[in-house]
Amino acid sequence: MTDKTGTPDRRKRIVDISLDERSVVRRSADVEHERAVAIYDLIEDNVFAPVGDSQGPYSLHLSIAENRLLFDIRNEAAEPIATVTLPLQPFRRIVRDYFKICESYYEAIKTASPSKIEAIDMGRRGLHNEGSELLRERLDGKVEVDFDTARRLFTLICVLHIRS
Repeated sequence: MTDKTGTPDRRKRIVDISLDERSVVRRSADVEHERAVAIYDLIEDNVFAPVGDSQGPYSLHLSIAENRLLFDIRNEAAEPIATVTLPLQPFRRIVRDYFKICESYYEAIKTASPSKIEAIDMGRRGLHNEGSELLRERLDGKVEVDFDTARRLFTLICVLHIRS
């Protein structure tokens, strides 16, 4: 978000992010690329702050435990700020459908016509947007995020769902 002069508030942002390595499985080059791009883009440009907190910028650790998504939020000195816990159930259908359409997309780019690839990609983006909006809704009142930040976080949530 911005201050009164229109300058972005540099405290309301993530400067470091990590994923629970016990949850992360490196499946394919495509998944690793998506993960790396999401992390890079997220660090470069994001809006993120626990509601009512101004101790940022923040370090964020994402993990899944006991059927819950955990946002371990810390300040730059690694001091705990908050842990936000969200149930995974509302995300399951979107993540499952997103994985299916991503598989179709990666297969299509090998042999399908440009129009078919474009149609699949539009569906993929639509599901990704739906997941991003759901994440924003679930974080409402807990963590302030903009749409682009929610999109990148949703990508990382999907990576956390990948199992061997």
